[in-house]
Amino acid sequence: MLKVLDSAVPVACWSCSVAHNDSTLFCPHCSKIQPPPGGDYFSVFGLEPRLNLDLAELEHEFHRLSRKVHPDRFARAGDNERQWSLADTALLNDAYRTLKDPLHRTEYLLKLRGAEIGEEHSGKDRKDPSRVPADLLEEVFELNMQLEEMRMARKLGETDPDIQSSLEQAKRKFDILLEEVDQDLRKQWQAWDAGDAAARAKVEKTMVSLLDRRRYLSNLVRDVNEVLGA
Repeated sequence: MLKVLDSAVPVACWSCSVAHNDSTLFCPHCSKIQPPPGGDYFSVFGLEPRLNLDLAELEHEFHRLSRKVHPDRFARAGDNERQWSLADTALLNDAYRTLKDPLHRTEYLLKLRGAEIGEEHSGKDRKDPSRVPADLLEEVFELNMQLEEMRMARKLGETDPDIQSSLEQAKRKFDILLEEVDQDLRKQWQAWDAGDAAARAKVEKTMVSLLDRRRYLSNLVRDVNEVLGA
């Protein structure tokens, strides 16, 4: 079952003036649609911020709320209610897309907690030695040379079977490393959900590092696939 998160900030309904939870889409007293709530994506669904979610329950709640706020239901309502219906629908869609994906959900929660995460912080240039994971430094240097050689060969309408075989082998290794990162992340999700404030702070740092590593490995796999035409 979904675990409801009670808001500490009551607001008054625009229609009946009864105070209610500021994260709800509808007034519990008069059932009127409310302006898009403040807070985060978790609160939109009445959830505590967690990394392990019941996805079936999340999907059920998404469809239930989507039916309630659908603009067709407010075609004859006032201007404000029609606008709130559109805004609430967009908010639900954004929240659901983010929370249903475990990696997007992890990045979103970490950003809520103030973590600097993403390519704007980790760097987009995989050739920058300062951004290369230490255990991959030598291998990535060799990979970059092979990628450039294969690109030049392709421009000339040629191919190099030895380089192609080496790139395919590198891709298999990176795929394995990606799966290892995902396994480590799943362990950290459990630790974060069960931890206290001090434990969570430590877990967050680990997850940021794991996500940076995963992003780097994913970029390597993408580049190899592009060169191989996969």
